[in-house]
Amino acid sequence: MQDPVDARLVAAVSHDARATLAQLASEVGLSTSAVQARLRRLEADGVIAGYRALVDPEAAGRPLSAFIELTPLDPEQADDVPALVEHLTAVEACHSIAGDASYMLFVRVGTPRDLESLISEIRRAVRVTTRTTVVLQTFYENRPLLPADPR
Repeated sequence: MQDPVDARLVAAVSHDARATLAQLASEVGLSTSAVQARLRRLEADGVIAGYRALVDPEAAGRPLSAFIELTPLDPEQADDVPALVEHLTAVEACHSIAGDASYMLFVRVGTPRDLESLISEIRRAVRVTTRTTVVLQTFYENRPLLPADPR
């Protein structure tokens, strides 16, 4: 994305996806119709992939977060881990990683017992060893992709 106005528009939307077209127009110095056209183009180009609500995990009953590293028991086995764990709703993210492990999952559950059950489900779904790190406190996440214009 080369256009500085597009960059400011994406930054504004990533800070507040519920901003009105008028608010965004004021933020980037364009007309409402120009902002709407640019947003449509950014969406069509895949720069803006969608809009979603940020849900408080604690209020939603999933206060316990953890990272789970997955290492295949057999390095020759098919590499289909993402597809095999996708049905587990507690898995919020699945990353392919470099290092000893092959994948890193980010999960959210209600209790330590729920985490233990999830780890068992993962091990049943995929032949892997796991290493789990429980998150004690999150200082920030879901940060906007681009910094706000420092005007």
